[in-house]
Amino acid sequence: MSEPTVSSAPVDAADASFSQRHPNITLTLACATCAVIVLDTNVVAVSLPSIAHSFHASFAQIEWVVSAYMTAFAACLLPAGGLADRFGRRRTLLGGLVLFALASFACGAAPSAAGLIAARAVKGVGAALLLTAALSVIAHRFAQGPARERAWAVWGMGMGIATTLAPWVGGAITQWAGWRWIFLMNPPICLALGVGAWIAIDESRDPHAKHIDAPGSLLFAASLACGVWALIGIPSHGWDSAATCGRVAASAALMAAFVCAERWQARPMIDLALFGRARFVGALLAMFGYAACAQVMMTFLPLYLQIAFGFSALAAGLGMLPFAVAMIVGPQLGAALSRRVATGGVLSAGLALIGVGNLASAACAASGHYAYVALAMLVTGTGAGIMNGDTQKAIMACVPPQRTGMASGVSTTTRFAAIVTSVGVLGAVLAVRTHSALAQLVAASPRAAQAVDSHFMASLLAGDLADAMRPLDAPVVQVLSRAAPLAFAQGFSWALLLGGGFALAAALAVKLLADAHEA
Repeated sequence: MSEPTVSSAPVDAADASFSQRHPNITLTLACATCAVIVLDTNVVAVSLPSIAHSFHASFAQIEWVVSAYMTAFAACLLPAGGLADRFGRRRTLLGGLVLFALASFACGAAPSAAGLIAARAVKGVGAALLLTAALSVIAHRFAQGPARERAWAVWGMGMGIATTLAPWVGGAITQWAGWRWIFLMNPPICLALGVGAWIAIDESRDPHAKHIDAPGSLLFAASLACGVWALIGIPSHGWDSAATCGRVAASAALMAAFVCAERWQARPMIDLALFGRARFVGALLAMFGYAACAQVMMTFLPLYLQIAFGFSALAAGLGMLPFAVAMIVGPQLGAALSRRVATGGVLSAGLALIGVGNLASAACAASGHYAYVALAMLVTGTGAGIMNGDTQKAIMACVPPQRTGMASGVSTTTRFAAIVTSVGVLGAVLAVRTHSALAQLVAASPRAAQAVDSHFMASLLAGDLADAMRPLDAPVVQVLSRAAPLAFAQGFSWALLLGGGFALAAALAVKLLADAHEA
């Protein structure tokens, strides 16, 4: 598919809009909006143990704090892209800022874990409106040539910087001001972005956009929610239980109904014909593998550092810096690779680095040496940095310019659906393997083995080891205080093995799809 084109007719400076006269300000504002989403998504991970302690929350509830946001986010991205195309990208962005700010305040004021989870779901809707609108603004304003390449490079670097800052910001706020301020800092930021958007972003829309596909949106959201519900329930119900199988079956049936509904639409929110193109499928697979095997680590790594190494929230944030800093270097390496190899090769190389980094992390997760883990994080982070901008660019290049809203919706839906799916799958592996490892480690102490009940495991996995130990006698505490961190590290190692293996398999599949397309 050819690159989008823009008019080359001269524009009188006096008649030009603000965006035409100051494109860099428009780009900066759109990137800043996306960065707020990335920052907010990743900053929460460091505070999860503090949230668990504040509400005495279980591991399942902590997973829902992440997954409610991600599920609503992923479920609403496609209709949000349609809204942006139909009603205007600036208008959609402003609406998203209002909803995001209000939901952030509700999160900060939440009286219970259930209230926080509900507010996080609403916040995910606002984030979907924000992200798709901002990506559409970039794709529409920078439609071709070097300006487009530079815009996406700047966007990728901005996302890397936000990812770098997130762990430290989250740890600092949690330790010095309390986890609620992680959410309460968003409303004033949203106000500043709203004023900037009103001034610096031109309104644009798809002149051929029609009605929003409400049936398809609801079916997709329900399918994703059922799938996440099934995955998060696995540690409690088991992989082959009636509850798990029933929820998986419901998710599959709803997804099949969604596909049928899209086939009946004259202008569906997803152009299903794109899935017949190898380049598009390869780009989506690359995005899925990157998010499922690298971005998801922003949720699990802070828990691992706080439980296995006993780090504080701030120390865990600083401990994440090797991963985050490497994401800034990654885009530069990706740009250098793209001048020598095709896009498929760049994506495959990034996924391969993620796979190797995850496997290296798995090998040293239970070693007790942070330096080894940090080196493995550098490898994973470099691969993630390569993928961050190139996956987005590869997907957006496969659609016509008038459907950039749809493209950004598909791209970001894939990203966050991968994260929420991976949180469920890797979380289940982490829970099951941690419980198994802990049972083996304390088998010689009957009292300690008896203490490892569902409450203990829920508190341990949520990162609140102090709550898990509170009702226990001193000798039992002495045994479990040594065994529990090691067991968690071993469970985390199994999750990393799964993630690393999937990333390497995805790297091979992406390369084969790219070669098939080019043949």
